[in-house]
Amino acid sequence: MKAFITLLSTLLITVFQFTASAQKQEVLLIGTFHFANPNLDAVKTIDFDILANQPQIELENIANKVKAFNPDQIFVEWPANEQASLDSLYQMYIKGTFQNYIKQKYQHSKQFSSFNEDETFQLAFRAGKKAGLNTIYGMDYQMSLPFDTVMKAIETAKQTELMEEINQFMKVSADKANLQRKTMGLTQILLQMNTPEYRANNAGFYLKALNKAGSKESFVGAYSVSEWYRRNLYMYSLVQKLTKSTDKKIVILLGAGHVSMIKQFIELENKFKVIELKDILK
Repeated sequence: MKAFITLLSTLLITVFQFTASAQKQEVLLIGTFHFANPNLDAVKTIDFDILANQPQIELENIANKVKAFNPDQIFVEWPANEQASLDSLYQMYIKGTFQNYIKQKYQHSKQFSSFNEDETFQLAFRAGKKAGLNTIYGMDYQMSLPFDTVMKAIETAKQTELMEEINQFMKVSADKANLQRKTMGLTQILLQMNTPEYRANNAGFYLKALNKAGSKESFVGAYSVSEWYRRNLYMYSLVQKLTKSTDKKIVILLGAGHVSMIKQFIELENKFKVIELKDILK
């Protein structure tokens, strides 16, 4: 009897694990650089002409692959509290009036390049329309990160080595990104930005460097890192709240730095099966 109960328990556990694994929703993670390049990040980079013929061909290919993935939802780096404006723009995109609208409203302003080139419109809208989706969801929760304050705290605390470490990280990151934009195609760049090595290097920087900033009485560095985590946690909470149980597949398209964090949250929650960009481009 004891042996039978043990066998039954083992079978039940195996069936439960198999069922849980089989029912996992899939999430396609796509980390990008900002196509419109506002250069608001600490690492400054050169422009990449996303409107050139070859990047446009590659965007069509990636969008077609996303369509073949058959997503139920697509999430993008757009303020969640401005969903109504995103809905309006996306409906114009579906109807084919988006370009005329942004030309009439923004062509002679600094905002035009953002609406014309940003990854939300160039890739997410393109893929969403192909996939027949009615809505693209904004998941961004914007907040200011006190990077300048952190750097001043490092200077005040005379953390010379840490300052050099941060400056070197910024230089190496910018040099690498700029070299890629000069020598690689769009698809190659995106594949590079969605590797475990890239994500670990990006996410690790906050703990390895910024978290140490300030004197022993000051936690300005740790506060800055906590704000970065908070922003990404808020963003991920929107995915958790908006993803329905009937959604089998979703796409999260964000700046690669955000995806580095989101991937960690996904692994901890253990709800989604992660699909990488390289998997759909095979």
